Amino acid sequence: MLTIFDSHTHINDLAFAADLPDVIVRAHAWGVQKMLVLAGDSASFSRLQKLWQLDPNIYGAAGCHPEDAARFNEAELLDLTQKLQLPQMKALGEIGLDYHCSVAPELQQQVFWQQLQLAKELKLPVSIHNRDAFADTYQILKDAQISDIGGVMHSFNGNAAWAEKFLHLGMYLSFSGVVTFKNAAEVREAFLATPLDRILVETDAPYLAPLPYRGQQNEPGFTRMTVEYLAKLRQLPVEQLADQTYQNTLKLLRI
Repeated sequence: MLTIFDSHTHINDLAFAADLPDVIVRAHAWGVQKMLVLAGDSASFSRLQKLWQLDPNIYGAAGCHPEDAARFNEAELLDLTQKLQLPQMKALGEIGLDYHCSVAPELQQQVFWQQLQLAKELKLPVSIHNRDAFADTYQILKDAQISDIGGVMHSFNGNAAWAEKFLHLGMYLSFSGVVTFKNAAEVREAFLATPLDRILVETDAPYLAPLPYRGQQNEPGFTRMTVEYLAKLRQLPVEQLADQTYQNTLKLLRI
């Protein structure tokens, strides 16, 4: 039996509303023992709270996604602060920068910085979203000096050079189904350049399903396919890579 931790999933998304208990059962059957579920607004947070009643191995994180930076204000900051003090909440995220969306970069950077300061105040690790914004994401994380709380680059999609820079900041790198895609050679190089004790795995479900399920709705159980693929790349027993990434996630989230 493999021991896998899906370190970033959205099974509180409405896409799972019809068969959520079965999704969790399938995840455990595939070896996914624990998962971190991310909430980005009040509705998804309410659905996250209901998940805790279904499975004690589900943990939570919350934060304002860069796509939603325009709605972040003092009331939202206070609400987020209160949510993050619940015992099941283990990280602040996903937060960061997304220059593919229409929100002004300056506003995204401001909201990102505010949340990093909150994470430091609450002593919580951060889950970082980065799309088309490597240089600014790196600089803000470096300036924020978050090595004491730690964090993870969620669904890392950079090359080995960027991997080295984020690792130097003390970040973990999480690999999703993207690493299995044929056009993801740079991501595979980044994975091979990452020390085993700094690797996490995730689905980002319902998005980014790994091969052979690419294009279908992703779910936490599919983390197994990513783990098997990565173990083969590293020429390691799949049980070893699964357990290493599991222990890494426990350490980062202080579980």
